[in-house]
Amino acid sequence: MRKIIAGLFISLDGVVEAPQKWHFPYVDEEMMQSVRWLMERGDALLLGRGTYDEFAAHWPHQDPADPMARTLNEIPKYVVSTTLETATWQNSTIVGGDVAARLTELKQRPGKDIAMSGSPTLVSWLLTEGLLDELHLLVHPIILGTGQRLFTEGIGQIPLTLTASESYSTGVLDLTYERA
Repeated sequence: MRKIIAGLFISLDGVVEAPQKWHFPYVDEEMMQSVRWLMERGDALLLGRGTYDEFAAHWPHQDPADPMARTLNEIPKYVVSTTLETATWQNSTIVGGDVAARLTELKQRPGKDIAMSGSPTLVSWLLTEGLLDELHLLVHPIILGTGQRLFTEGIGQIPLTLTASESYSTGVLDLTYERA
């Protein structure tokens, strides 16, 4: 069975909002290798509405010779949304209705894993529903003090097991968790 694997940039205080405003000083080849490895594990991309809108506004306009742009533009994309009526970015499909059932069916199809980038609200929901198989956090050594956090109050307890960890010269920790 395929796995849903999520990767997020996160601050020490749990903020995942607008990483383009704070994470670039920490980007190096070690981190990019981790991001590429995560993307290469998947043959589909799962996105929440907000991340889809940001990506769809950016990636189709990037140089097609850029490997990341080529990958993100060509890969099948599944967008979880209750409000999006059309998905115009190539190879995009809207997932609505009984989302848990649709994602369970998607996981049962043959293929590689289903990757996620960003989409913190969806990641949190997938964890509570037991649908997220791996959570990859690139923890940046910065406290932001404000912004959307990955986990909101009231999510409840979700035991996780640390399955891999690595530290980079920039001070970023690369942590991988699975449900306990």
